[in-house]
Amino acid sequence: MILKDYRGNPGMKSECIARKFRVNGIVQGVGFRPFVYGLANRYQLKGEVANTSAGVSLHVEGFPEDIESFGRDLVRDCPPLARIIDLATVDGPLRNYRNFTIAGSEPPKTIATLISPDVSICADCLRELFDPTNRRYRYPFINCTNCGPRYTIIDQIPYDRPNTSMRKFKLCAECRAEYDDPGNRRFHAQPNACAACGPRLALYDRTGKAMAASDPVEHAAALLKAGCLLAVKGLGGFHLAVDAENNEAVTRLRQRKLREEKPLALMSSSPADISVYAHIDAEEEILLTSPQRPIVLLQKRIPNFLSQQVSPRNNYFGVMLPYTPLHYLILSCGFTALVMTSGNRSEEPIAIDNEDAFDRLAEIADYFLIHDREIYLRSDDSIIKQSAGAARFIRRSRGFVPLPVFLKSPVLPVLACGAEQKNTVCLTRGNQAFLSQHIGDLENLPAYDFFKSTIAHMQRILDIHPQILACDLHPDYLSTRYVREQEKVRKLQVQHHHAHVVSCMAENGLDGEVIGLAFDGTGYGTDGSIWGGEILIAGTAGFKRAASLSPVPMPGGASAIKEPWKMALSYLYDAFGDAFWDLDLPLFKEIDAERIAGIIGMIAKKINSPATSSLGRLFDGVAAIAGIRTRVFFEGQAAMELEMAAAENIRTFYDYEWKSEDIYRVMLQPVIRAVVRDVQDGLPLAEIGARFHLTLIRLFTDLCGAIRTDSGLNRVALSGGVFQNSILLSGLGQALSDKGFEVYSHRKVPANDGGISLGQAVIAAAMA
Repeated sequence: MILKDYRGNPGMKSECIARKFRVNGIVQGVGFRPFVYGLANRYQLKGEVANTSAGVSLHVEGFPEDIESFGRDLVRDCPPLARIIDLATVDGPLRNYRNFTIAGSEPPKTIATLISPDVSICADCLRELFDPTNRRYRYPFINCTNCGPRYTIIDQIPYDRPNTSMRKFKLCAECRAEYDDPGNRRFHAQPNACAACGPRLALYDRTGKAMAASDPVEHAAALLKAGCLLAVKGLGGFHLAVDAENNEAVTRLRQRKLREEKPLALMSSSPADISVYAHIDAEEEILLTSPQRPIVLLQKRIPNFLSQQVSPRNNYFGVMLPYTPLHYLILSCGFTALVMTSGNRSEEPIAIDNEDAFDRLAEIADYFLIHDREIYLRSDDSIIKQSAGAARFIRRSRGFVPLPVFLKSPVLPVLACGAEQKNTVCLTRGNQAFLSQHIGDLENLPAYDFFKSTIAHMQRILDIHPQILACDLHPDYLSTRYVREQEKVRKLQVQHHHAHVVSCMAENGLDGEVIGLAFDGTGYGTDGSIWGGEILIAGTAGFKRAASLSPVPMPGGASAIKEPWKMALSYLYDAFGDAFWDLDLPLFKEIDAERIAGIIGMIAKKINSPATSSLGRLFDGVAAIAGIRTRVFFEGQAAMELEMAAAENIRTFYDYEWKSEDIYRVMLQPVIRAVVRDVQDGLPLAEIGARFHLTLIRLFTDLCGAIRTDSGLNRVALSGGVFQNSILLSGLGQALSDKGFEVYSHRKVPANDGGISLGQAVIAAAMA
C-alpha cells in the first residue's frame, strides 16, 4: 500500500496540526489579511484570518513544516505598511477546514491594535491614475490596500468600511468584485471606490455657489494660473493654494491670511522639480519620497524663480511632494510649485468640514475645490529637518500619527495634556505612548475645541481610560484648566523643563538620572519665574536644578517675545547700567528714545517685568543688539535669522563665566558686552553670529563637565525648542561627545513643545 500525505501526494504520511496566531501592531487597513490569505494558500494551509480589537487572529491547519515556514514568512514578508509589534502562537484544535478564508471581524471587547497613519498614493495607483485605459483614469480618490487615507477617516476600531467615513459610499459591482477578490490589490481595501460609486469633487466660488465645470481639476488649475487663491480639501484638512511663481498672488495670500513673514509650504510633483529651486541631498530625498510625505526643510537655491514672498529673509523652503491623487492631478496641469499652506485663519486650526471652510476661509480663498468624503479628525502636514546627521521633527502629525513611541517599560494609563504652544496630547497603554497629531497653540476657543475633540477621539479609538491626568505647572494654560475641570481622576502637574528632558529620555529608552539640558523660550519654573536656560539632574520621578542662565527682567511680559528689542534693552541694562544710553547700536535708530525710557522704567521699577532665565530670549536679545530685527512675526524668527547669519569658518568665541551659588549661575554680562563691542567695531554679522553660537557650545560643554564632577553622571539629554538650531545641536553634541559624554537627542518626537506631552505622561506614571 502506498501512503499518501495530507495533500494527496505519495510519500511518508505526516500528521496535520492546527496553530493559532495572535498578531498585534499595524495590521489593519494595510493589506495584512490579504497577505495572510495568499501566504496560507502558498503553503496549502487551511483555516481563517479575522480582524479583532487586538489586531488580527489566525487559525491555520496543515503540516508542521509548512506552518513553520508560514510563521517565518508572516514576519519576514509582511506588507510594506504593516508593522508587527507582538506575535503569539499556541497549538489549537483541528477543525478540518476545507480551505482558507477571510472571516468577518470579531466584535470589539478591548482595543489593542494599532491604527495606520494616512499615507501617500502608491506607485501602482499613481500609474493607474494617469493611464487612459484604466477605469480609474484621473479619479481623484484612487487608492488600494497599500495607500490612501486611514487615521483621518476612522471613527472606531476595527478598521472596517462601516467604521469609516466611507460608510456612505456603497460599492458598485466592479469595486465590490475587487474588494471580494483575494487576488486583487484592492481586496478588503476599506476606502476602495471609483467615479461611479465613490467620493466626488466639486468647485465652488467663495459665496458657496457651485461652478459649472466638466473637469473641476482643470478648471481649478486654470484659476490658479490666473492668480486666484484656492481652498483645496485634502486628506487631513484644507490647504490654501496659489501658484508659487505668482508674486502678486502669494502676496495677496499673505495679506488675507494675516501671515506677514512666516514661511509658506510648497508642493512640487517630483524631486527633479524641487531641485530647480532648492538643494536636495540623498537623505532629504529619502524623506521627501517616503510614504509619509512630510514637509522637508531644504536650502534655497540662489537665485530662484519663486516669489520672494514664499519664504522671506529665510535660507530655507519647506517643501513636500504630493500625497493624494488630487495633488498629482492639479500639479500635472503645468505647475512647477504650488504654495500649499494650512487652510485656516491666523492662529486657528485648519478647516476640515466643507461648511466650516466656507464660513472661515471665504475672506481668504476666491474658490473652493471640495469633495464629499468626510474628514473625521484634522491632521496638519508633518515638518522635518535633516540636522546633526538625523531627521528631526519640527512638527509630528500626518503620516506618523497615531504610531506610538515604545517605552522601555509598561506604565499606567495616563492622559498628558501638553503645553500651550505646539500642543499635542499623549495617551499611554502598556509600553506604548500615543502622541496626537499637532493641535497647535491653545490660545482661542477653536483650538481648545480641537484639543478636547482630539482627546475624546483618541480615547475612543484606542480604548484607553486614563487613571492619571498630567498637565503643565503653569496655572493659566488652557490644557491645565482642562485637567483641573475633570472629576474623579488623579491629577498631576509637571514642571515644563523636567517634561522636556524626560521626553528625550523616554524616546531613547533611558532610565536612572541624566544631565538634562532644557533650552527653550518659556516655561513656568518651580519658583514662579520664567525658565528656559536650564541644566537639570533629572530622572522620571524627579529633578533638581543644577545650572541656569542668570535671570533678567522680561519687560512687558509676553509682548517681549514679539518685540525682541525689549529683551535687548534688558540685557544691555543688566550689563552696562545707565551707561547703555551711550552705546552706538542699530536698535537705537529704530526705536524711539521715549519708548526705550519707558521700558527701562518698567525694568527698574519691576513693573510687568517677570524674571526669565530663557536661552530663547537671550537669542532674541542678541539678534536685536546685532541689528537683525527688533520685531518678529512668528515665534523664534529672530533666533532663526541669527542662526542663518552665522558663518561656518569662525573659530573664535566670547569670554564667559559662571558663579557657584545654590546652583551654577551663568553670568551673561561678559557675553553681552562682547557682542556690543563687535557690533560697534563693525564686525560682520556672520562673524558675530558664529562667535555667539561657539560661545554657547563651549560654555555648556564646560558646565556639563563641572556637573559630571559633582554628580558622577555621564549621560546628557538635549531637549527644548532651542535645539531646533542645527549649529547648537550638532556643535554641542559633538563637543560633549569629544569630552566622553553619552549624548541623547530627539528623533521620534519634536524637541520643541510638540514632544512635551510624552515627558509629562512618563513622569506622571512614575510618580503615581
